[in-house]
Amino acid sequence: MNLKDKKGIIFGIANDHSIAWGITEKLNSFGANIALTYQNDTLLKRVEPLAKKINAEHLIQCDFAEKNSIKNCFNAIKKKWENIDFVVHAAAFSDKNELNGKYVETSKENFTNTLNISCFSFTEISKYASEMMPNGGSLLTMSFYGANKVMPNYNVMGIAKAALETSVKYLSVDLGNKNIRVNAISAGPMRTLAGSAIANAREVYKHTEKNSALKRNVKLEELGNSALYLVSDMSKAVTGEIHYVDCGFNIIGMPQD
Repeated sequence: MNLKDKKGIIFGIANDHSIAWGITEKLNSFGANIALTYQNDTLLKRVEPLAKKINAEHLIQCDFAEKNSIKNCFNAIKKKWENIDFVVHAAAFSDKNELNGKYVETSKENFTNTLNISCFSFTEISKYASEMMPNGGSLLTMSFYGANKVMPNYNVMGIAKAALETSVKYLSVDLGNKNIRVNAISAGPMRTLAGSAIANAREVYKHTEKNSALKRNVKLEELGNSALYLVSDMSKAVTGEIHYVDCGFNIIGMPQD
């Protein structure tokens, strides 16, 4: 599991409760050299102290909604590093006003914006990251059970995550001959800033806690452990997979009394 001399970029930290931060701490504790990104000046105030905490080598602005932002981010990385070994994509967005009620009410504007930021961004990142992985590497993104089954108020995010999971499979084939692995972690509900944007998120959290196989919800450190496995050489033969880390909730067909 040693990540010493491994270099990678992590997208999506909003604060110290973010899944991306849990993954960052874990990878850093195993020796990884990490570059972090932030969306805007508001989030920079939260991310900068975290970057200092792990001695992040680079802190670069990257806003998925802005044209050429991802390209510019990688151009900045190239000035510092000749190559990278991994990327973690843990960012998604949708108008919280449309993460309430019915999917049928989704606006075209929010549909397009959600798919762009939550799904296409990973495809674009994979393109530029693969150019910096001459010796192979690992690309990892984050999904949720709402990609496969209907979850209350998840709405257009479910469609975006379904597209993201299918992108993982296509990208794994496109990049396989370069020895680049592409996988996703489907995390159980977490009390994060992103999760709080979904209406009735607390009820979903309580339901999965009660009805998962382990009768609890996943912890941030446990998601970090799974990311560590998928980024490290321990998973060299694993690609195109959606790895569930949800305490077994996804296997439940009908809750048992």
